[in-house]
Amino acid sequence: MATNKHAIIRYQTLDKCFRNPGRTYYIEDLIDACNDAIYDYTGNENGVKRRQVLDDIKFMESEQGWNIPLDHIREGHKVYFRYENMGFSINNQPLNETEENQLKEALLTLSRFKGMPQFEWVDEITARLDSGLGLSKINQQIIEFEQNDYLQGLEYITPLYNAILYKKALNVIYKSFKREVNQSIIFHPYYLKQYKNRWFVFGLNEEFGQITNLALDRIASIDESKQAYIPNTTIDFNEYFEDVIGVTLDKEAKLEKIQLRISNDLYPYIQTKPLHGSQKTKEKGDTYVVIELELIPNYELESLILSFGEGIEVLSPETLRDKIKNRVQMILNNYV
Repeated sequence: MATNKHAIIRYQTLDKCFRNPGRTYYIEDLIDACNDAIYDYTGNENGVKRRQVLDDIKFMESEQGWNIPLDHIREGHKVYFRYENMGFSINNQPLNETEENQLKEALLTLSRFKGMPQFEWVDEITARLDSGLGLSKINQQIIEFEQNDYLQGLEYITPLYNAILYKKALNVIYKSFKREVNQSIIFHPYYLKQYKNRWFVFGLNEEFGQITNLALDRIASIDESKQAYIPNTTIDFNEYFEDVIGVTLDKEAKLEKIQLRISNDLYPYIQTKPLHGSQKTKEKGDTYVVIELELIPNYELESLILSFGEGIEVLSPETLRDKIKNRVQMILNNYV
């Protein structure tokens, strides 16, 4: 644990020392007290040094800290530290400016989870703290997340989450893009995943007898089924998506090495935001860079490649190269 992560432990320890009338604390004593507390809480023997403790005291005395009323009492050549008012404690003080700003930032960040399961408390706690912190008075937005609040199907996240948590089979009325009429599916949900701002639920579809995914924006209704829940015993979803981009995984597809030629103009973007975790640079030319990915080709990979236009060329495998070539030809046909 890094030194700055021990800050709360040190502040609480110093506070106890400063309000202890039965002992005199010189700087060496404060250092020892902080290091003992850190060890007791974390088991970490790598304690703090004199400079860190002096910086902590300076922060606690500042307006950004708690503005503590601290006496620096000289005794010979040494100085000990004690609160002017021994009844003072940082735990009895209102939030300082730093804590207030940190709490505001945390609540604003959490607000992006509104409507999601287990985050119903965000609205309530924000309202309760608003009178003290003035969150509603913040009129300058300084951070924005990519999120579509108008996406259909968001209301199903909570019931699906709870069905996964409490192992409940569901009767799902589903309208696929590929069918004209709604389907009634007995579905055993296992996992929720967001991709490109759309939500998908993965589970066992009894009609097909295999793991499939449903897009939440295509769900018409969800009801608890009387069918016994069939638990997931075959798939570790932490590993399930490691070899794919997106949410489509063809059971028959195999892991392949994919080589792409990237133009020099595009490469800095691909380098700083890799297409996949397996991305490796294989070759650098005067006008291009060749990268290699190791994953299972799917529709999302094709769409990602096409989104970069002329900046990417598929070198191998030949099957993927042909798919991209055919899709590009169809695009061209639209403009003839």
